[in-house]
Amino acid sequence: ILIPFFTAVIYSFQRYRLSQPWARQFNWGENYLNFFTDPAFWNTLKVSLLYAGLTVTLELLLGLGIALLLQRRSAVNNFISIMLLLPLMIAPALAALMWKLMTNPSFGILSYLASLIGLHDFRWASSPDTALLTVVLVDIWVYTPFIMILLLAGLRSLPTQPFEAAALDGVPRSFVFFRITLPMLTPYILTATLFRLLDSIQQFDIIYAMTQGGPGNTLTVFQVEAYLNFFQSTNVGRSAALLIILWAITYTLSNVFIKNWLRLRERARGEA
Repeated sequence: ILIPFFTAVIYSFQRYRLSQPWARQFNWGENYLNFFTDPAFWNTLKVSLLYAGLTVTLELLLGLGIALLLQRRSAVNNFISIMLLLPLMIAPALAALMWKLMTNPSFGILSYLASLIGLHDFRWASSPDTALLTVVLVDIWVYTPFIMILLLAGLRSLPTQPFEAAALDGVPRSFVFFRITLPMLTPYILTATLFRLLDSIQQFDIIYAMTQGGPGNTLTVFQVEAYLNFFQSTNVGRSAALLIILWAITYTLSNVFIKNWLRLRERARGEA
């Protein structure tokens, strides 16, 4: 763990290009200082946060909705929950390639279905206006089952006494959901959000397989930008600096979520 990490830290403080190994030298933070005046970096930051925010929010809402529908234990619900896990068993890169075929303007099934509702020549991932929408749809299809299964496990593990008491008193379902179910489910929601947020902000395979970060710089998230800097521009120093900044963001986010999760757990123990 430590050797690759500190190697990346050292590279991030160097002017180091694979095409010019003889010119390698320490620049003492120049890579980081250049980011402040680099529009490409701010675009990468904006796209990464937007992508993570959209995917996690939509997947959380869909996963919670599906989990609530499948909460009651039955053979049918168990079968449906297993079937919904199938996208999660597919490698994200393969899922992206499959969606790339389905959204092909010439023969893709999704392009054909879009034409039936009047969206002729819908460009999907090949247009800057719809590229983000397309990769978000792929991410939702792959990872919503992950959140669904976590929240479903949480729902089925909740104590039944508060719900039985609410049913006897004739409490409205909306009140039960917002005042009983949601507060008790919050630790599970935080756990699912943390895992998906850390994964989404580090997304690479779906975006690279679909668009290689394009069109233009529409989808150049941190991992893709670092990959292109390393393998196309051979700029090892800038690539390492981008990854260290990504590590700092994920470290901060994970700390915030873990502290809130621990606070909720302590509060739950105090109430118990």
